[in-house]
Amino acid sequence: MRGLWISTAALALAGCASTYDTVETAPVAPAATPAVTQSMPAQMASMDPGDSILFWNDARRSAAFRDMEGLFPGFEVAPAGRVRELPRSAETLPADLQAAMRAYMAETHAAGLMVLKDGKVVFEDYGLGLRPTDRWTSFSVAKSFTSTLLGAAIADGKIASVDTPVTEIVPALAGTAYDGVTVGQVATMTSGVAWNEDYTDPDSDVAKMLAIAPVAGESQAVTYARTLKREAPAGTKWVYKTLETNLLGLIVEQAVGKSLAAYAAEKIVGPAGFEGGLFWMQDLTGGNIGGCCLSLRLSDYARMGQFALEGGKGVVPDGWFATAGSPLVDFAPEAPGFGYGYQWWTYPGASYGAQGIFGQAITIVPEDRLVVAVVSNWETATSRANRDGFRTLVGKLVTALDD
Repeated sequence: MRGLWISTAALALAGCASTYDTVETAPVAPAATPAVTQSMPAQMASMDPGDSILFWNDARRSAAFRDMEGLFPGFEVAPAGRVRELPRSAETLPADLQAAMRAYMAETHAAGLMVLKDGKVVFEDYGLGLRPTDRWTSFSVAKSFTSTLLGAAIADGKIASVDTPVTEIVPALAGTAYDGVTVGQVATMTSGVAWNEDYTDPDSDVAKMLAIAPVAGESQAVTYARTLKREAPAGTKWVYKTLETNLLGLIVEQAVGKSLAAYAAEKIVGPAGFEGGLFWMQDLTGGNIGGCCLSLRLSDYARMGQFALEGGKGVVPDGWFATAGSPLVDFAPEAPGFGYGYQWWTYPGASYGAQGIFGQAITIVPEDRLVVAVVSNWETATSRANRDGFRTLVGKLVTALDD
């Protein structure tokens, strides 16, 4: 799929040996899968496109980003039975780099920034009143979680491969613009279906998709998909579309017979050792929103990055993250070195990451065994300057921690 046409509007959105004595140990019983419960707000926030969270003011967003479960229905996943510890590293960053990182946080309204090297914390700081035990919403960082659950479903034999037609798993998509599209084409957003992801436009598809009137017995994602048209043959054009991750989430849910949150409890929260659990928002028909709206602690965003860095052994197929985090869609020549994989953005230097509007991100630099997680409340949904600034910080971290 390299060398596909690229939507320029979507581009703007935009991983010492020791010797030990042998000691016999008793086998450790696997930890129980974290419990999943329904969460309902006392009063649900409006789903009207004109009052979308995309258009709220700074103060209203900042309050909402740390309390999505107080505004929208969703599933609450308990913390892991066996939490992964994130010990403090003996390494320290140069004082000027620490100052630059804190300056970036202040300039971009970041609520938290954490850096892991070899699974150890080398930097952690907070802003906007966020505490280490508080959670913050993900926006499209959730897409990389949904992609991971796709990998788990393939490993479990619930989905044959990324070449499976989507209509084999979700027959309701037959006769829509997604007829003839494969799971992999949805995962790379190369379906050829026309879409408007303009976060400043109340009449855009992304603003309207979760407000469409529910149809009994049908996923809201399918209902909205029925309104869309094809603009290019499947597999030939890349356009960033949150609906496609919502459909990918539905594909996983249909294949495994459980909600994304329940599957994430088993395949991500437990294995990655999340300390603060997870909240995953639902749409108006009760399905988890695959393309958005997880809430996690900053440390658990970092744990997710570490889980991917280490390959997700036992959860996804061998080599899954190496493929999912590679440029299956290459953005050159418009943006040399950048691309898109299975719901992961790819960057120069063989690094990759998850990105969400208003400044959420997990960046993974496999060669340097580095994970950088940030959560924010940018003044605008997208900012090329803020993304470039974050990538510059990651580059400085690579240099400072090079061994």
